[in-house]
Amino acid sequence: MKEVRQTGEYRYTFGPYHEPVAIVDPGEALVIYTADAFENKINRPEDLPSKVLSNVQFTNPQTGPILVKGAEKGDTLSVKILNIEPLRKFAVSAFIPYFGGLTNTNSTPMLNEPLPERVFIYAIKDDKIELENGVRIPYAPFLGTIGTAPEIESINTLTPGYWGGNMDCPETCPGNEVQLPVFVKDAHFFTGDVHAAQGDGELCGVACEIPARVTIMLDVVKGKKIRWPRIISKEHIMVVGSARPMEDAARIAWSELINFMVEEYGYEKLEAYQLLTQVGVMRVGNMVDPNYSLVAKCPKEYLRKHSG
Repeated sequence: MKEVRQTGEYRYTFGPYHEPVAIVDPGEALVIYTADAFENKINRPEDLPSKVLSNVQFTNPQTGPILVKGAEKGDTLSVKILNIEPLRKFAVSAFIPYFGGLTNTNSTPMLNEPLPERVFIYAIKDDKIELENGVRIPYAPFLGTIGTAPEIESINTLTPGYWGGNMDCPETCPGNEVQLPVFVKDAHFFTGDVHAAQGDGELCGVACEIPARVTIMLDVVKGKKIRWPRIISKEHIMVVGSARPMEDAARIAWSELINFMVEEYGYEKLEAYQLLTQVGVMRVGNMVDPNYSLVAKCPKEYLRKHSG
């Protein structure tokens, strides 16, 4: 199985202009090594981001791009997530001034002082993460950032959007398939920012961050054009919408989920709208990034029996 490690500097933008780190065939499984959100530079409570990072805006380093042969604009890239293994025995979280869901930020300025900077180191042991005061939570890893290159522009790795990016959705986890739109030849796939665990919204802006060994399978669905990232699990079909304000992210996710049901499950648009009104589920991936990400879900048990 091919192993992919970043050669040279990690990537801090999703875009079509980076030199590739690997080229793979459709249907090929591979192992990707990723750094944590801080490029593995925080290892102790004393390692404050403002001290160890050259620029706190440079977060979520990506391994990539990985080129997938034969992918073309208008295709869909299928990413089956097979396994995620931590590469160290602890996770890192932090309070970062001017960042988070419940503090003043650059885009939501207020007169109060920023929250104090602080680093948290959490041991990972026996598939549990040991938080403060004896609290232990399950190790539940997922890819915080996963995406393809936009056609022309380069987007910083803190921002999610139609290309995927920093969606911070726990649904991008082992056992699930992520479908991403392709905008350029060979797709230019990136991933990184693995989280060992995270609550809805990633409230303070920093989850349980880890470097990881990620096993995935990349494939190309020719001629299938999607507008926003889709996720398929055993229980749900899903769409991720990213925007500000949050209600627009929700509208993107719901409307694109309806399109998913029309295109692949034979529903009429208003029929799907009514069904989702009664059984749809929505999760907040993040409420801290330049765009917020929401995941709209339809339980498979309510989809047509004869559908795929």
